[in-house]
Amino acid sequence: MFEILDCPVDLVVPAGQHPHCLVAQIPDNLRRSDAGYVVSDPAAQWELVRSVLETASGESRFAKLNLLVLPEGCLPLVHLDDMLAFLGARFRPSTVTMFGLEHVALRTYRELLERHRDDNPRALERVRQDLAAGGGEEVPVNLCCIAVKEQSGRLRVFLQAKGHPFHGEEFLDKSQDLYQGQHVYFFRGQPSFNFMVLVCLDYLYRDLYSSNIQQIVDHADRLYFASRQTLDALFVIQCNPKPEHQAYRGILSGFYGEYLADTPGVRDTVTVFGNCSGESAVEGSPPETRFGCSSAVIGSRHRLPHVATSEFRTDDLGGAPLYRLRFGTETRLCYFNLPLYHERDPRSTRIPLKVHGIMRRAPGGGWAKLTGEEIQRGRIQG
Repeated sequence: MFEILDCPVDLVVPAGQHPHCLVAQIPDNLRRSDAGYVVSDPAAQWELVRSVLETASGESRFAKLNLLVLPEGCLPLVHLDDMLAFLGARFRPSTVTMFGLEHVALRTYRELLERHRDDNPRALERVRQDLAAGGGEEVPVNLCCIAVKEQSGRLRVFLQAKGHPFHGEEFLDKSQDLYQGQHVYFFRGQPSFNFMVLVCLDYLYRDLYSSNIQQIVDHADRLYFASRQTLDALFVIQCNPKPEHQAYRGILSGFYGEYLADTPGVRDTVTVFGNCSGESAVEGSPPETRFGCSSAVIGSRHRLPHVATSEFRTDDLGGAPLYRLRFGTETRLCYFNLPLYHERDPRSTRIPLKVHGIMRRAPGGGWAKLTGEEIQRGRIQG
């Protein structure tokens, strides 16, 4: 079971202003290697990721952007320094970028933690303990990076490893099994914007004795009773071929209180799932693979109207105590705001979560915004 590490960051989201989030639902193209799953064409993938960064940092429509979400496994390790240099030089202050890297060896993960030891001291200590206890240096690691461009302009780099693999990351030979992550960060911004980031199945993993999600709920509840602060947002980055799996409904229902538990620390949390697009290709994936369907979920104290278009729709996952904004499977940039605290604006007529724009790949490169007519043209009936 992972350790939750509290981490204050100089991230300013003005009181009364909606945090704005951009989910980049772009393709992952991964192949198997001795190190696990790696990007098939690093140069082409970096060009795609860089185009997202250019758009997010260069267009005035994203002047209020606070949070950029890219998929699990989307960045080649060879371009990590390029990514961090771009974020440090070009992104606005008080911006968080979260993204997954291709699999790396455990020794490489340790080296990355050592390079960014000022931001990851406890994480580095845990990895060193695992290696000293006999953990192999060649064990593959699925990791994500949370890059925080603080209000002062300083770029902080946080790393955490996925804790629970899917079947394609487990082998009869123990030395090839995915490394089990030992920590997850609980970020605390100013004046009060608290968030966490998980890697895909870490959201779902639970057993009879312990549960990642229950651990997060309990941590947020303790924060609420101590300071009246809450977990404002939970981000789950994915390369998920079954984004509509029934298991997600069960976990979300429990998270938002269906099981008769009063959870004040998370009842206003918005949960954002950022998946790769339907154009993804992962070696070894079954024929029924279906990527896409990034989404944002809020509790039943908020309310979303029923909407169904070609690009997004809303639902309640078949009667769960929540509302969901779900996007399609195409390669898209989805820009929307997160809701404010319910207590700040409890009007029943206010729509708490709004789509500000959806962008598609432009023929000549870059990204072009879809018009309202294009979105409505493929309207889904019912």
